[in-house]
Amino acid sequence: MEAFLVSLGVVAIAEIGDKTQLLAFVLAARFRRPLPIITGIAAATLLNHAIAGWFGVLLAGFADAQWLRWLVGASFLLFAFWALVPDKLDGGEGSRATGAGAFVATTIAFFLVEIGDKTQVATVALAAAYQSLAAVVLGTSLGLLLVNIPAVVMGEGAARRLPMTWIRRGAAASFAALGIATLAGWIGI
Repeated sequence: MEAFLVSLGVVAIAEIGDKTQLLAFVLAARFRRPLPIITGIAAATLLNHAIAGWFGVLLAGFADAQWLRWLVGASFLLFAFWALVPDKLDGGEGSRATGAGAFVATTIAFFLVEIGDKTQVATVALAAAYQSLAAVVLGTSLGLLLVNIPAVVMGEGAARRLPMTWIRRGAAASFAALGIATLAGWIGI
């Protein structure tokens, strides 16, 4: 139980203000489908953290930190451009994509953004320390969800009140700033 509770607490605290929280907000504003987004976050996080727990130590020996920084920074810049593109389904004022579309987009985006993230690194360290893979993965995944579910709810609510052009521009600026900061080495991944 200690491994679960410590993992939950560490990741919940580490996730506050993290880039994945911004991603949750943006996806909710873009798709306006909270349940598939939350489910996608859960699926991506469980898979990502399970891989981190099982293979994180081995991957750390092969991954070059400089290469990983460039990959994550470039991903943020791509997310910035993606955020500017209006959705085709309804003329650009928010997307009423299917639940499956929102789920798939969320799962892929969250899985990729979590690569090299502090919560993934924390999962590796916690799994090594406690040697209780299931408790650690469930704890870290739940910790991430506890912080991101409110971001999904707020993002969906903001999409109802604000013009999507403003939301897209704000999201693009935020992702571009994260991408530049990551590429410049001002923030860690």
